[in-house]
Amino acid sequence: MKLKNPNLDQVIRNSVTIPHNTSLLEARDFLLRHKVGRLPVLDSNKKPVGIITEKDFVRVIYKLGGKSIDKILVKDFMSKNLITVTRGDTIYRCAKLMQNNKISSILVLENNGTLAGIVTKTDIASVFLTQSVGPLKVSQIMTPKVVTVMPADSLLLVESLLVKYRISRIVVERNKKPVGIITNRDFIPAKMPRWIRQFADPKEVEDFRLNPSPDEFKMNQLSYILSFRAEDIMTPNPITVGANEDVSTVVLLMIRNGISGLPVVRKSILVGIITKSDIVKAIAEE
Repeated sequence: MKLKNPNLDQVIRNSVTIPHNTSLLEARDFLLRHKVGRLPVLDSNKKPVGIITEKDFVRVIYKLGGKSIDKILVKDFMSKNLITVTRGDTIYRCAKLMQNNKISSILVLENNGTLAGIVTKTDIASVFLTQSVGPLKVSQIMTPKVVTVMPADSLLLVESLLVKYRISRIVVERNKKPVGIITNRDFIPAKMPRWIRQFADPKEVEDFRLNPSPDEFKMNQLSYILSFRAEDIMTPNPITVGANEDVSTVVLLMIRNGISGLPVVRKSILVGIITKSDIVKAIAEE
C-alpha cells in the first residue's frame, strides 16, 4: 500500500520503560497503570536490552504452574532479541520488520544506542488514515481463518490456544456468530480477582484484596483456571466490522476503542478477523 509520506519520524513516540532488575509483579503493575501493551527494558546505562509484552506474561504464567512468581525478574523472561531502527528509516521498513519478525513494536535508537522512542502497530496502522493513497476493503487483507472457542470452553483451553498459536486474542462464538472476545490482557494476574469475587469464598476475596502477592492464592495454577470458562472473562458483544467496509473504518474503531482486532462478519456470521497485523502487512507490501 502506497503512502503519501513514509517518513518514520512522524510516528515515533516516547515509551514507558523499566529497569532490567524489576520484578514480574512490578512490571505487571506498570502495564496496567500506564495502559500499555509492552515495556522496553533498560540496563544501568539507560540502553535497551530487552522488551516485555502482554504475551510474555501469558507465556510465563502458563509455564509456571504452581511455582511462586515473587522472585522472577524482568531480565529472566524478557525478549532479548531486539529488532531496532533509527530515526532515518521509513514506515515501510518498520512495517516489514514487524511483519517478518512477527512483533508488535520496534524500538527506535539514537546514534549513541540510547532509546529515542518506540513505534507500535497502532502507530503504523494510524498512518493509514492520513497517508493512504487509495481505498482498501477489509476482505482484501483480513485473516479468514479464525481461532475460536465456545462460551463453555475452559480457560485452560483458551490459554493454551493463545500460547500455541502465538496470538493476542481469541473470538468466542456461538452458532457461527461472535459473542465475545478474550485477549492476553485478561490473563494478567492483576485482573483475576474479578473472577474470584463472583465465585470464591468472601473471606478469600478479602484476603486476596489485602495481599500484594496474587501468586500466594494460586491464581496461576491449573486448579483455579479449570474452574472458569471462556464466558466468565470474555468481553461480550464485541465490536465487529463488515467484510466490505473500508480499512479506514477499522482503524478508526480500533483507535477510538483501544482495541487491536475486530471480528469480520457477513450478515452477522463470522467470516474472518482483521487486526493491526493485517494492516501493517498491507503497508509492508507496498
